[in-house]
Amino acid sequence: MTHYNVPGLSITTLENGQISGTENHGLLEVDSNRKVNDNSIFSACSISKFLTGMLAIKLVEEGLLDLDDDVNESLLSWKVPENDFTKNKKVTLRNLLSHQSGIKDPEGSFPELNSKIGVHSMVELLAGKTSYCKVRIDVKCEPESEFHYSDAGFCIIQQLIEDVTAKPFHQVMMEQIFVPLEMVNSQFNTTMLEMNRESFSCGHNKNGNLIDGKYPIYPYPAASGLWTTSLDLAALVLEIINAINGKSKLGISESLAKEMISPQRGKAWTGLGVFLEESEKQLEITSLGWGVGFQCMMAAFPYLEKGAVIMTNAELGVHQMEGIIGEIYKSLLS
Repeated sequence: MTHYNVPGLSITTLENGQISGTENHGLLEVDSNRKVNDNSIFSACSISKFLTGMLAIKLVEEGLLDLDDDVNESLLSWKVPENDFTKNKKVTLRNLLSHQSGIKDPEGSFPELNSKIGVHSMVELLAGKTSYCKVRIDVKCEPESEFHYSDAGFCIIQQLIEDVTAKPFHQVMMEQIFVPLEMVNSQFNTTMLEMNRESFSCGHNKNGNLIDGKYPIYPYPAASGLWTTSLDLAALVLEIINAINGKSKLGISESLAKEMISPQRGKAWTGLGVFLEESEKQLEITSLGWGVGFQCMMAAFPYLEKGAVIMTNAELGVHQMEGIIGEIYKSLLS
């Protein structure tokens, strides 16, 4: 941690289909006495997409959503604009979850919250009427023809979930995922005021110094707004392992759970809200979070019933596998 300038670290491991332990090291804020513990909350950044994928699958199971319907049939507040690329193939939930909707994020879009500007509605954001995304979200190539990692796609999923449930996204997540899985330290925050608590970690740069504002917030919950603990995220990994064995706490069927971690539309590396890698050992699923002041990783071998969640409060400046997270991953899972 000293070598990589990482002030705080939390690791939770899974073995034999159960959470096997949590290790915590260092501080939530450099030069403070706030130590990392089991209840320490970190910014999970894009690991939010793994969580959103689970929620979407749950709503598919309940019949509120369909993986292969045109999302415009269920979207009420905003529609994916029709153009030449959507003539033959429509955008589906499956496309959005696997980053194959034909939507590309506009350059420079989806930064952290600017407290002077505040939070806009998802409709305004998708319409290109905010400084967070200044261009209207459009389909830029035929759905399923190309892979483009997309925050905008998950913003559409968020709007879709709100439209079909008639509830705010964070409330649906609380009712459908957090409460049943007892993820008591997980939440979406949109103001700094909600974060002045002992359990929240501050963000740090690659030199180990506090970032401006301490707590970076992303006003796009489904794409990157999750704050959570390594223990809570491990509960989500455990749910996938249980679900593919027909023991889901959320009521997700074995077949749908397996669909989530299967290659989508010929792209071997992408599932529904998670990324995939086939190794000699078995299928591996991953989700990476990398934002202002934080970096983290979820990796699991669901069929081997093992995995790990590694969370740091430092933006390391290199890919997860090239820094301290990679070293920990190799010692635990490879």
